[in-house]
Amino acid sequence: MSESTRGRLAIVVGGGPAPGINGVISAVTIEAIRRGLEVVGVRQGFSSLVGDSPKTVILSASEVGPWYNRGGSILGTSRVNPAKEPAHMQNVLDTFDRLNVRYLVTIGGDDTAFSGSQVYERAKGKIKVAHVPKTIDNDLPLPPGIPTFGFETARHYGVQLARALHEDARTTGRWYLVVSMGRAAGHLALGIGKAAAATLTLIREEFRDKKLTLDGLADAIIGSMVKRKVEGKRYGLVILAEGLIEAIGEQGLIDAIGEQELKQYGKIEKDPHGHLRLGEIEFGRMVREWLSKRMEPLGLKSVMIDKDLGYELRCADPIPFDAEYTRDLGYGAVKFLMSPEADQYGAIVSVVGGKLMPLRFQDMIVPATKRMQTRDVDLNSVTYECARQYMTRLEKEDFASPDKLALLAAAAKLTPDAFRERFEKVV
Repeated sequence: MSESTRGRLAIVVGGGPAPGINGVISAVTIEAIRRGLEVVGVRQGFSSLVGDSPKTVILSASEVGPWYNRGGSILGTSRVNPAKEPAHMQNVLDTFDRLNVRYLVTIGGDDTAFSGSQVYERAKGKIKVAHVPKTIDNDLPLPPGIPTFGFETARHYGVQLARALHEDARTTGRWYLVVSMGRAAGHLALGIGKAAAATLTLIREEFRDKKLTLDGLADAIIGSMVKRKVEGKRYGLVILAEGLIEAIGEQGLIDAIGEQELKQYGKIEKDPHGHLRLGEIEFGRMVREWLSKRMEPLGLKSVMIDKDLGYELRCADPIPFDAEYTRDLGYGAVKFLMSPEADQYGAIVSVVGGKLMPLRFQDMIVPATKRMQTRDVDLNSVTYECARQYMTRLEKEDFASPDKLALLAAAAKLTPDAFRERFEKVV
């Protein structure tokens, strides 16, 4: 079937980078061309479609083929949300109509998935849509055990960096505070911390049912430091999921630090999808300096270094897992678009047990939030249970044993009662 009767397939990338984007672009392009379609690559995501000057390019198999195992995105990306303004969405639809686009593959997280679902809904059947889920956070609600592409690569390189920092901590006798990406869920932080044998990993899920404060976060870390001191170890590696910022909340940070003082750690801003721009806040430095204030009255001294870990991981070359996985996803996206099911619904592409499993937009996106439900770390899983067992942190038994409590209190230069009053609440 010729392009004029069958139409073109467009590819749009949204959200932050993740290893494997080019693998999806490559696989989609090659398979679509094999099936007789012409492929339009949209540069800089939806940002170039909402205005009057769309930036597009016709993709060829020879052009995209060599990029399947390279990081970054040959089409770029953006966080622009075309669904916020009816005029913007209309511009998107008008552009696709002019280009004779009848099939769309979006690559991105939950916000891009929602944008793709809106294109499908408002095009009223004229454009078939498949979304390929990506995020290094691994927080999208795919079937159990199925990761989002990019996660395994980000964890792989994150672990290499964390292990090097851990060895530096042991060699020099200092503590590292590493802030890992992971806005809504702690999969990446926990995955890195567990595989790098971090002393302590703290994730947002631990505080879903209780209020987290900056004092409480600092004391959880200090408790780990005190326990290590009792063990004769004056070094350690702490992994903090960046989502802890939102668990504390803007008002919580202001209450602790003060509105004017908070500005020294960055701007409190939101992106087009309403998320806090966590990358604008120096959370690691904030925690390190707050720790110093909380430690001083206890007579505890330690060299502490804060490091942000995330941007280094997003455009890394995909490891073999993601290079293979993204080929499956890209191929699967085109296979779905060419199937009778694509006439009935738009879908998020998933591969389970080696078989294509399209997940309907309407089953995946929560109407009230216009996003997918977050996939949290399961605190009741053996995976998390194991991670906890290998951390050094204050536990209930430390307060149940008078001998243990006395040792910990002495290390913090407190009486047992004073130690209990301050630290038992962080368990």
